[in-house]
Amino acid sequence: MVTFLMYLTKFKAKWWYPILSLVLSLFTFPQTTEAKISSDQPNILFFLVDDLGRHQVGCYGSSFYETPNIDQLAKDGMRFDHAYAAAAVCSPTRASIMTGKYPARLHLTDYIPGHKPKRRLVTPKMQQGLPLEEVTLAESLKAAGYATGHFGKWHLNHDKKYEPGRPGDPGSQGFDDVFTTHKPRAGPPSKYKNDWHHVREITERSLAFFEANKDRPFFCYVTHNSIHDPEIEKPELIEKYNRKKGAQKNGVLNPRQGAMLETLDQSFGQLMQKLRDLKLEENTLVVFFSDNGQLGPKVGAPLRGSKGDLYEGGIRMPLILRWPAVIQSNTTCDEVVISNDFFPTFTELAKASSSSGVDGISLVSLFRQPDQKLNRESVFWHFPHYHGSGLGPQGAIRHGKYKLIEWFEKSVFDEAEAFELYDLEKDRGERQNLASEKPKITNQLKQELQDWRSKVNAQMMTKTQ
Repeated sequence: MVTFLMYLTKFKAKWWYPILSLVLSLFTFPQTTEAKISSDQPNILFFLVDDLGRHQVGCYGSSFYETPNIDQLAKDGMRFDHAYAAAAVCSPTRASIMTGKYPARLHLTDYIPGHKPKRRLVTPKMQQGLPLEEVTLAESLKAAGYATGHFGKWHLNHDKKYEPGRPGDPGSQGFDDVFTTHKPRAGPPSKYKNDWHHVREITERSLAFFEANKDRPFFCYVTHNSIHDPEIEKPELIEKYNRKKGAQKNGVLNPRQGAMLETLDQSFGQLMQKLRDLKLEENTLVVFFSDNGQLGPKVGAPLRGSKGDLYEGGIRMPLILRWPAVIQSNTTCDEVVISNDFFPTFTELAKASSSSGVDGISLVSLFRQPDQKLNRESVFWHFPHYHGSGLGPQGAIRHGKYKLIEWFEKSVFDEAEAFELYDLEKDRGERQNLASEKPKITNQLKQELQDWRSKVNAQMMTKTQ
């Protein structure tokens, strides 16, 4: 019933309001009351960075980028070594977080509106926004008594005006308190009052949300535009990184991104301090994640690839979880997890209803036992699009230590080297293609990938006429 009512509330027919208000109060009041008095529903702070490579975080090996507050989170919590985004570009990953479903199932597989050059294959027509009929994470948590706040980038519709109440905005997808931003266009520093990527505004709104909801469980979704281009920051902070050894204007060690990331880290530190000040940190699950890899050619080292492709550099993400009441400090988890898993994880913790067709698996069992195995053999990716980097359409599967990548142009036209197989235990940099050496494993994963695409009704590409 609650799921049905959440669905109805998305449609703005005014004559429904009095009826829905009455019925929702009857069905959700007990849940809300229980939420306010229950001590075991944790607050959830989800801190999402845009285009941040795994290797750019100190606790994942960087000595160039300075992320002391994020690194402290890892010391106080659990760092995941095999965490993946469901896509190598932003909108699909964000859709997977909100729904727990693979982007292929949602038919939302590229950034909105997408890149559609005329090439050898025709790109399928995808969703131009998160469908309103999907029950979102925010809606599920809201029905369980949570206050819900969205602060920052949304990118799950094609509407860049971001005025409250417009169709498809966060307010129509379960968020009560909304401040939505878009990336800046390059311009003089004075144009943006030294807050080019809205970091200060996003932080201030998030801090106010903590204060306003300190006496009830809350879900705070802090989703920054940074470190997405344009690469704009305070000149003196950029110069600090220019002086560092190995600095490269457009490479792995990018001074402009270093400055942007330091500003983000300071913002994150402010949020953590506020939780301490309000005495909320013990019962707050803090999640740090990125939507896809770093942008640029050859920037993912030691991993291969970057934003827009399915090599590890495009999809293998930094993921840190901290919850002092449950998660032991300074632990590492080697289990393969993916962004679809956040939805069932959070709904389980909140004792909230989960929508049907969720592809993710709850990670709660790993909180106390990071060596435990999840009941899942494989995770999948589907990208039937051409990316601006010039890389072609592709799909992938990871099964245990093996990962298979399929290049759609080559497979559709039956060309050589359509498949690449890597042993990620021995070769996380994906340098040695084992497809010809291990045909049995290649064929097994190829079939599993094809079966999965059929199962989720993935959109396929066709030959250009």
